[in-house]
Amino acid sequence: MEPASEADGEAALATVRTLSDAFLIVDRTWRVTYADEGAERLLASDGALLGRILWDVPTAGVPGLEVQCRRASAENKAVGFDLPRMEGGRHCRVRAVPVRDGGLAVSFTDATGLRQKEPELAAEGEMYTELTSRMAELTMTLSEALTSKDVVRAVADHVLPSLGADGVAVEALEGGHIRVVDAVGYDDDFLRQIDKLPLTAKSAATDVLRTRTPRFVESPAEFVRVYPDVQHLAATSPKKSWAFLPLIASGHPIGCCVVSFSRPHSFNEDERVLLTALSGLVAQALERARLYDAEHSRAQGLQRGLLPRSLPSLPAVSAAARYLPAGRGDEVGGDWYDLITLSSGRVAMVIGDVMGHGIAEAVTMGRLRTAVRTLADLDMDPDELLGHLNGLVGDLGYDYYATCLYAVFDPVTRICSFSVAGHPPPLVVHPDGTVHCPDVPINPPLGAAEPPFDTCELQLPEESLLVFCTDGLVESATRDIDQGMTELRHTLAAAVADASYFSVGRSGEEAVRRLDTLCETVVTALLPDSETTADDAALLVVHTRGTPAGDVASLPLPQDPRAAGEAREYVRGKLAQWGLDDLVMTTELVVSELVGNVLRHADGPMRLRLLRDRSLICEVYDASLTSPRIRRAGASDEGGRGLHLVAAVSQRWGTRFLGDGKCIWAEQEMPPSRDG
Repeated sequence: MEPASEADGEAALATVRTLSDAFLIVDRTWRVTYADEGAERLLASDGALLGRILWDVPTAGVPGLEVQCRRASAENKAVGFDLPRMEGGRHCRVRAVPVRDGGLAVSFTDATGLRQKEPELAAEGEMYTELTSRMAELTMTLSEALTSKDVVRAVADHVLPSLGADGVAVEALEGGHIRVVDAVGYDDDFLRQIDKLPLTAKSAATDVLRTRTPRFVESPAEFVRVYPDVQHLAATSPKKSWAFLPLIASGHPIGCCVVSFSRPHSFNEDERVLLTALSGLVAQALERARLYDAEHSRAQGLQRGLLPRSLPSLPAVSAAARYLPAGRGDEVGGDWYDLITLSSGRVAMVIGDVMGHGIAEAVTMGRLRTAVRTLADLDMDPDELLGHLNGLVGDLGYDYYATCLYAVFDPVTRICSFSVAGHPPPLVVHPDGTVHCPDVPINPPLGAAEPPFDTCELQLPEESLLVFCTDGLVESATRDIDQGMTELRHTLAAAVADASYFSVGRSGEEAVRRLDTLCETVVTALLPDSETTADDAALLVVHTRGTPAGDVASLPLPQDPRAAGEAREYVRGKLAQWGLDDLVMTTELVVSELVGNVLRHADGPMRLRLLRDRSLICEVYDASLTSPRIRRAGASDEGGRGLHLVAAVSQRWGTRFLGDGKCIWAEQEMPPSRDG
């Protein structure tokens, strides 16, 4: 973000000079940093004030000036005083106003012959003092404004009080229409009326953009007379007088700034000059802010595009999530989450945070999320997956680090196994409302860790909630991570006590809707003012459900040729019991080929397992670590086509390696329901 230009500052000072006979600014060391021609004529016989300490200028050492200026600085408030009769018997009134950098703005006004107008002069001096201070502060604040909304807030804070105004709206020219950027003092209903007006409309805003000339409207009657085509706006507007100021930047109109009053108001010459200068300052700041807004919007769009558009609702889990970008700061972050369907009805849950902020971190987040999905498809255990991910982050460079938590939930055993790399641990919410934070070893972040990673296992109840978050949700400048985790536990306990998140069905929209409500409750409690947060945050809430015992069938098989026949017989009986007669033929084929493959190429205890999930899953376990693979069979080969047949009749198939062997699995699509 570029600071305000010298031209902007000169425009503001030119406005101030018109409101006094002489004007100068000194810094905190009393050195003159700005002086107009009137000040140089009044105080310096040699015409040189800039860069000199005010008290070192001989003719500036008039009685009382130094004392009063030091008083204004010490008390940090404006001070007004009269100097004794100066040369020619003239009276001079002085106002010393502290400015934000620690210096003073000092004005000199010829008060000769106006003593009888003391009250009016005092009021004008007070107004001038405040305007001088507000303009100096406004220039500084606008130079620091990042967003378009920051620009509007700066004008509202530093200009409206000085003028007695109570409304400001900034509108930007976009594609032949005028769009409301932000406003203070207006309700949403009225802003919708003036939003996206075409440039061809005969309104005050379009008028000043076409003519590039400010328009001061002092009453509703005048508004109706000048702009009859939009007279309904005068009736619905909460304001009664307006200053419509064109915003011109780089020689082109970019929008309109409207300063308004709740009562009819006559604009004097000083106010018109001030507001005209204000429009130049606002235009330059708005142009810079809109460039930032556009870049920041693109960066956030990139980041959101790298996150899941939706989370799957499965028989084993339902889930909801929230991602909140940082409310302040000029860059995006690298928080991410995901829910991945694994083999045999299992589900992987992942949440992570690339350290740092910026486009590079957002892109790195996308690369890591893709890598996790690829590695998860290989059915790796959590510790092995994080080991591979750690190598990937290390290859990115020495200054790249990321935290990550990867968990796998098996609905048949109801065991959740997970590994953590520098990330906050998960929370487990039980059906009775208790919230448990498991005591787990926290390995260093990815990029700084030395594998192997520790793996933890949790035995979950029939139903539970798993809550994952990044540190941006629980940690801030005013709250350490332990305090944040405690607050998160209390929030979850209170929310679950107020609503039933369990026993709402195996899956479906109702379960997801309740989880969405819980996410909103948590975010509102922990980040009540998300616009002021310095870090992005992610929250993932997963409702886990165990597989009913009636949906699982298992049969040990002998290590001899009888195994295939026993497997087919078991399949026929179990599928008939489950009402899946349409799948008997293909399932017999699948188990015959899988069992035959084990008999020919593997050894050890063999077991068949059938799972009734959203698909029919057939699994054959053995004690070998040999991985089956499809090979191309020649035209005269008598074998080698078994896995081709399995792949042909299955939705998908694969191999999962275990500590004591492997599992070959295949999934078939369920036939359409015949209910109704």
